[in-house]
Parts: sequence; structure tokens; C-alpha cells
Amino acid sequence: SNQLLILYNMPVPKQADSAQQLDVGIASTTGSLEWLNAWPALKRYHLIIVCESGPAPTAPAGFNNVQITTRTDALQQLKLSSAQLGCWDLIFLLSKKRYVVLLDEDCSPAVIKSQPVDPIAQHITNLTSPSTPFFFNTLYDPFRGGADFVRGYPFSLREGQPTALSHGLSLGHPDYDAAVQMSKPLARNTRYVDAVLTVPRGSLFNLSFRNVAVDRQLLGIALFSGLDADSQPLGKHGDTSWASFCSKVVGDHLGYGIKTGLPYVSCDKPSVTAATANMEMEYKNVKWQKEVVGFFQSVKLSPEANSPAAAYAELTQKVRAELGPLDPHFKQVADAMDAWAAAYKAATA
Repeated sequence: SNQLLILYNMPVPKQADSAQQLDVGIASTTGSLEWLNAWPALKRYHLIIVCESGPAPTAPAGFNNVQITTRTDALQQLKLSSAQLGCWDLIFLLSKKRYVVLLDEDCSPAVIKSQPVDPIAQHITNLTSPSTPFFFNTLYDPFRGGADFVRGYPFSLREGQPTALSHGLSLGHPDYDAAVQMSKPLARNTRYVDAVLTVPRGSLFNLSFRNVAVDRQLLGIALFSGLDADSQPLGKHGDTSWASFCSKVVGDHLGYGIKTGLPYVSCDKPSVTAATANMEMEYKNVKWQKEVVGFFQSVKLSPEANSPAAAYAELTQKVRAELGPLDPHFKQVADAMDAWAAAYKAATA
């Protein structure tokens, strides 16, 4: 459309400056930060760790650039009365950097060819190189070294679009639905694929906060994690479909790209315990899944929604109007989206 043509050739940030514009965010429920010792590469970055409950633990020796808080203290610091913001949401509000990388305390660096992987470096590479959302390149990411565009790829699209989100993958325990985890308790992902690709425009996907990075200027406001089926803040192991769908719809509308593939982390979370707890949280989401997915597949935003904030506000209105009649839960979600957007605007002013 004419609207999308206007968005071509938007500037892409330079990688050299990006490491200084980056926070690493982690939501913690364990009450201990000893797991950080498995991540020596994180010592060079600023960390924001939000704990579900207090008291806030102390970081191990060598981690000197760490901001540690509890969810309650973060809400007070940000002067927020809303109890519907989870730890992941508060990380985005506490950060003052352009880029935020989210990692999970249940994960450790992936080891590929006997070398530990620094996922932060690959996320920076993904976010600071263009994406190709409008035309699928069968040679994967054409902006990686040694790669290029397949024959016949439109020359008018070869400059690509800004990348707003980088979604990494994991080895070890797969990020399955609770029912699948319970039916396949011994399943492990051991397949490492050395590839990055752009999620095509118009295709929904599901992200995981265990290994993801976002350009807050482009898409941060769309990553509100949502509420669980009982309209409570989403827990650390909750279903992140809402953030996935909202960010994809807003990103597609504004012409931004989302990359998936590298980098990998290794997930050592015990799946059976998590599956048992998650089953109770997920059953209503499965019940509503057909209607919710159908809504996000068909929703259209207007040309006037020409900024991340405006697009998210219009999407919120459509959630209230079109999903609200399905169940009162979605009216509560829309109210929470409004509260989140106001908090995000205040935090980034």
C-alpha cells in the first residue's frame, strides 16, 4: 500500500554505538542470583533484575553494574498504582536505554563447538541490521556475512526495513504449552540451526521472554505482557502470546521487521514442575485461542496510527470493542493496556 511505501528506507541504527545503549533485563523468582556466575559475558552490560518478591538478593562478585529491585519497590519507584504490571513489564519501564535484552534465570549460555555463546552480541547484530518482512528470502537473512538475496528478489526491497525485535531460541527444555510439556516430559531440543530469518509480514508468531531483544523506540510499548486468564499480572512462566501478537500487529503496520533464529541459550528449567503449574493458568487461554488468534490475524489499523504509541492505542480500542463481548476478561485486558501505555509514556518522557 502507499502507506507502506512511505516507510521504506527508514534509517537503521549503527552497531558500534548499540552496546552502550543496551540493558539486560531479568525477572527473578528464586531469591538468589548465584546463577549469574554462569554468565560472565553479562559483566560488561548494565543489568536490571526485578524480583517477584523480597528481599532483593545481592549479585555475585564481579557484577558491579546491576540494578536489583523487587516488583513492589519498582512500582513505588515508578509511582504506579496499577497492580497489573508484572516483572517483565517493569523492566521496560525502569530501563532508560534504547535496547533491552530479556533473559531467563533458568537459562545459561549455549555452548556451540565448545565455545559459550554471547547472546547479547548476536541480538545487537540482529537489531542493527535490516529485516525483510515484505518478501521472504529463501537464503535466510541476506544481511549476514556470506549471504545475499535470492534471484528474483525485488530490487526495490533490498535495502530492507528497521528491525524492531530479535527473537532467540533455546536448547534443552523446549518452550512448550503445558499440555505438551506434560505429554512429552523428556523432550529436549538438541538441534542447533545456524540461521536468522525475518518473520514474514502478516504472520503471527509466539515469542518467549527467555531470550528476546527489542528496540524500545520502535516497539517497546507493544510488549506489555498482558494478564493471565484470571486477569492477574502475568507470571514469569506465563503465556506470552499477548505481547507476541500485539508487537507483531503494530510492527507489521509500521513496517518494522522481527528476526528469529540466532542467538541460542540453554534452558535447564525442569519442565514437569512448570507444566503442572502452568496447566491451571493456560486452560482459559486455550479456550479463547481461536477467537483471539482470529482477531489478531484480521485486525487492521488506520493510516492515522502512524507511531508506535498511536498504533498501540488504536489496537487497544479494537481489543475492547471486538474481544470485549467475548468475555469481561478482555475488557480488563484493554484497561490494563491503557494503564500500561500511560506508564510507558511517563517512563520514557
